[in-house]
Amino acid sequence: MFASLTGTVESVDSESAVIDVNGVGFLVRMSALDLAHLHAGQQTHVLTSLHVGQDSLSLYGFLTKQSQDLFAQLLKVRGIGPKVALGVLSVFTPSQFADIVHQQDTTALTKAPGLGRKGAQKIILELANKLVIDGDSATQGSQASAQPADVVASQLVDAMVGMGKDPKDAQQAVAKAIESLGLETPLPADKQVEASVLQYAFRSLDRRE
Repeated sequence: MFASLTGTVESVDSESAVIDVNGVGFLVRMSALDLAHLHAGQQTHVLTSLHVGQDSLSLYGFLTKQSQDLFAQLLKVRGIGPKVALGVLSVFTPSQFADIVHQQDTTALTKAPGLGRKGAQKIILELANKLVIDGDSATQGSQASAQPADVVASQLVDAMVGMGKDPKDAQQAVAKAIESLGLETPLPADKQVEASVLQYAFRSLDRRE
């Protein structure tokens, strides 16, 4: 029903954000990691998944496709609902989660709110041989470690798209800005760094146009 939302962040609390899209406010439940990158007045693009409960409809939002995909995979585990799945995404990036599954680290996974040891064991058991992160199979025994997700860079790209820039152009401009400014990735959640990258990226696109 809703694949994504592009609009202005109206408000943010500990569990959700309200996104204003052409005068209509959508309450979107999001992970703590994603909410940390949103603030009132910001233009944003949020991927969404609609969950139909017994007596309610809930919209869940994600700043990256990897997080959205992981959320969907977690919901396929018996006994794991959207609240617990969002709790996992509030503590771990998709790549960190993949590492935990590879290592079968039940103790680490129980750090997610609302997830006990039995639930963590079930997640690891059911996803160990079929977990997919960003198109790559993350199976048990894989020798390759997943690279940390650059959540900040993805958010900056989404911000530029929300302001009318082409997604491909925005991605290239942010990557160029990071390289030209000599920044290490993944980017830190630092307002000054984010502002510098955005300013450079917008200038580079303006010169092309």
